[in-house]
Amino acid sequence: MKRSSRILAASAVLLSLAGAAGAADDHTGHSATTAAAAPMIHADLIGLDGKTIGMVMLQETPAGVLVSAEAKGIPAGEHGFHFHQKGVCDTATKFDSSGGHFTGGDHQHGYMVATGPHGGDMPNQNVGADGLLKTQVLNSGVTLSPGPKSLLDADGSALVIHAGVDDYTSQPSGNAGGRIACAVIAAAK
Repeated sequence: MKRSSRILAASAVLLSLAGAAGAADDHTGHSATTAAAAPMIHADLIGLDGKTIGMVMLQETPAGVLVSAEAKGIPAGEHGFHFHQKGVCDTATKFDSSGGHFTGGDHQHGYMVATGPHGGDMPNQNVGADGLLKTQVLNSGVTLSPGPKSLLDADGSALVIHAGVDDYTSQPSGNAGGRIACAVIAAAK
């Protein structure tokens, strides 16, 4: 009984020290945390009918952009999951308005290609019979900060879910089929 009380007390001290370290003084009299400074984007994911089917959240991390997505009504099976060049999700064009894959440099498409992958390439996502997609992917090929790998350039970008599976080799987009869902990735206005 005494040992568990000591462990709980020690844990409380460690947690309070960690909290104090995370809220260090930034020499202006304000407390600062590294998580608060990280850019974060929220975007609605829409289907071909223009209705919202889910949400996408992007957060800058020291290792890349953490992509979190939740959607419902996606057909069961594996689906290509990519960032595309333009922040336009026009249903009249079946999301072709989002352009090609976001390259983020001089790379070809695909994880299985020696000169790949594109910055916007991400692993296929598997959707169960219930039509629900819930995923987190860390993409080290893109950023939310200014620069050539930024998803937040002048025309933004889009996260696109494809009808089929990305084969990770076919050029220019992995033969993943039509685009069935799209989210505009743009800086908050």
